[in-house]
Amino acid sequence: MSATTLEDPLSSHHPAAVLFDMDGTLVDSEKLWDVALQELAREYGGELSIAARRAIIGTSMAESMRILHDDLGQPERDPEASAAWINARILELFRTGLRWRPGALALLRAVREAGIPTALVTSSGRPLVEIALDTLGRDSFDAVVCGDEVVAAKPHPEPYLTAARLLGVPIGRCVAIEDSPTGVASALAAGAAVLAVPAEAPLPTIAGVHQVESLTGADLELLAALVVDRAGAAG
Repeated sequence: MSATTLEDPLSSHHPAAVLFDMDGTLVDSEKLWDVALQELAREYGGELSIAARRAIIGTSMAESMRILHDDLGQPERDPEASAAWINARILELFRTGLRWRPGALALLRAVREAGIPTALVTSSGRPLVEIALDTLGRDSFDAVVCGDEVVAAKPHPEPYLTAARLLGVPIGRCVAIEDSPTGVASALAAGAAVLAVPAEAPLPTIAGVHQVESLTGADLELLAALVVDRAGAAG
């Protein structure tokens, strides 16, 4: 489906596109990351703290390994070696334990059925995303932006700006759906309207961000209202 040939599907205020984060937003994968990260921490003779685990959510692999090493008091460790260990373990876990977050599949289907372009915008690398797409559906997204395919990862705006560019839509008329402070910061910096749905870590109240407890009950009308509200705030 080409985003450039679509007219606004429901109204002039409807999102030009919906941009979905993956881990913790569409799929309940943060628990799998918990397993892999804690296993690696124990391999190194330590235990990952709650604060460090929360700080890791939504970050790039390089930043995640830096946080883990610092938390263990082992900053000298090779981040590439740690990342390779985590990647191998999380690939195993993704193949057997990936589950949808509440309401996520229904919302994604509603957006697709309305003819609204979609993108997956994730900090995870392409090999992991390819496995996740077996659950998410390879025809569920018109564009996929992975963490290892951008120069600057979240919280930088580049991932969301890249998604809007690939879809051929203005970022200011897109809704980004995120679960982490890092992802919310990325989407806000890019200029998207933001729907936040906390998963493993609580989210603070952020001006201009609409927060819900889960995606159950989130619908096209809510997404349209977020675009209108963002346009009003920008004006």
